[in-house]
Amino acid sequence: MPSDGYFNEIVASTYDYDVDSFNPEAVDPVVNFLAELANGGSALEFGIGTGRIALPLAIKGVEVHGIDISNAMLTKLAQKTGGDRIPVTQGDFATTLCGKSFSLVYLIFNTIMNLKTQDEQVKCFQNAASHLNPGGNFVIEVMVPALQLIPFGEKNYVFDLCDDHWGVDTYDVVSQSVESHHVRVRNQKLEMSSIPFRYVWASELDLMAKIANLKLKARWGSWKKEPFTNTSRYHVSVWEKPINTN
Repeated sequence: MPSDGYFNEIVASTYDYDVDSFNPEAVDPVVNFLAELANGGSALEFGIGTGRIALPLAIKGVEVHGIDISNAMLTKLAQKTGGDRIPVTQGDFATTLCGKSFSLVYLIFNTIMNLKTQDEQVKCFQNAASHLNPGGNFVIEVMVPALQLIPFGEKNYVFDLCDDHWGVDTYDVVSQSVESHHVRVRNQKLEMSSIPFRYVWASELDLMAKIANLKLKARWGSWKKEPFTNTSRYHVSVWEKPINTN
């Protein structure tokens, strides 16, 4: 079985609380957006995790499947109400096939950055395209790299500073990498963790989509379809698989 990577049993045990999975203001706009785009068809989530989005999307009537490398996260999903009814495949979502085609493939919450090389990210687009029906859509939600917020020559950006969580991203513009450092106060103890990512620009994603024969359909500044501007902190992008592939 593949390794759980950075999403082991310790991370899985608190993941839903750490990412505020139970907040309707954060979850509902995502689910509504994806359900509308699925348009009655089935959906595949790359990096399904504990089912933060997949479960409410399934409740909304969308047939959802998932791929995830972490057995610990998938175990948490299966333990939830309805989780055992979502078909899942354990593996790397950049290359793993699940033997079915879909109207929608989606990869959200910065998860494209878990693929730490450009080649892996390109393969992810190609894998998404291979799972899509003609006319189907691939959705990515990802942050805009925070380089504009960092003084020239500096590497660190504090993205969260509150009573129970401190978050610092360390950027390397040479390798286009970022390491996200977290310090959490839980049960009166400090928990520290660091996860490496590869940040990616919107224009770079469009080129990856072109390599996979996908065409940009829309780009928004939020799940509520606010405009994407030069001050947007993240974007929701949709690429379409052409109906005519000749």
